[in-house]
Amino acid sequence: MARPLAQGISLGDLIDRFGGALQGGEPSRRVRRLAPLATAVEGDLSFLAAARMRPSAARSGASAVIVSSALADALPAHTARIVVDDPYAHFATVARWFAAQLEAPPAGVRIDPTAVVSGAATIAGDARVGPGCVIEEGAVVESGATIGAQCYLGQRVRIGAGTLLHPRVTVLEDCAIGARAIVHSGTVIGSDGFGFAREDGRWAKIPQLGAVVIGDDVEIGANCAIDRGALDDTVIGNGCKLDNLIQIAHNVRIGEHTALAGCVGVAGSAVIGSRCMIGGSAGILGHLEICDDVVISAMSLVASSIDKPGFYSGVFPLMTNLGWERAAATLRQLPALRNRIRALERAAGANRAQEQGADGQSVIEPEE
Repeated sequence: MARPLAQGISLGDLIDRFGGALQGGEPSRRVRRLAPLATAVEGDLSFLAAARMRPSAARSGASAVIVSSALADALPAHTARIVVDDPYAHFATVARWFAAQLEAPPAGVRIDPTAVVSGAATIAGDARVGPGCVIEEGAVVESGATIGAQCYLGQRVRIGAGTLLHPRVTVLEDCAIGARAIVHSGTVIGSDGFGFAREDGRWAKIPQLGAVVIGDDVEIGANCAIDRGALDDTVIGNGCKLDNLIQIAHNVRIGEHTALAGCVGVAGSAVIGSRCMIGGSAGILGHLEICDDVVISAMSLVASSIDKPGFYSGVFPLMTNLGWERAAATLRQLPALRNRIRALERAAGANRAQEQGADGQSVIEPEE
């Protein structure tokens, strides 16, 4: 269960902060914890966003529930209602505030004495640096940022205002993260892109001279790898959300508010538009473009550019590349081939019917 706030917050204060209309409860009533409808008890705040949850809502012991006007009657009479247009989005906003109160750093030491911070780094007066961190020369940590234990910030790294790096995040030289971002443990930002050239039967490394630029309000999950560009930068736009274990290769560009689920792999120099959703374990090949507002199913392989918004799916079993190319070409023709076969079947059936009718026999329509 979620941890409670020691002092909690009154429903009146919640309304003042986040909006909504209070019904069936006093503004002075306090809530201290967020909880699901089914397990909520006195002092808990929950939400109801789907009609299928009506049975749980009717039995809920929550002190207050965030709900739409259409579902408000599903709640027990004793339950206070915070009525809003979009309960799920409103609950998300309230939950972020609760999380911020629970995760607030303790008062006291601003830079832990075990951290190693270059004298040529700039750390804002209200930023925090945890135990065992290393921050190199030229790095900038802006106001309100929190650098968790054992993080590494390379030379000339910039961490935006209010950004949170969980423990053991690595941000290598010249990379930048915007404001209010969250990066979870184990993620590496600015590792070398996979750039090699064949030279006399061996692989010769191509220096990776770009950086990684991450926008505002981005969240990156645990153990992701985001490679620096070869010459230009790898760019992740404002508001993007990346799940755990994602690989972003060099020179990739991702538009604003795009979301990638776990284990997605994006190959070098791919360009993904804004507001896209990429399902878990999908693969996106390099040097292609995906336009805005595209949804890719989990486990799909994107092997060519997409220039029209929509919902795309597709995956092949492993085969030789020549076989795969032939199968892909044939697969694209299947709808047209199916229509042609149906047309031929209808024509053949009509011919049989005419022949049977001419012989005075019963006419049987062919099955489709």
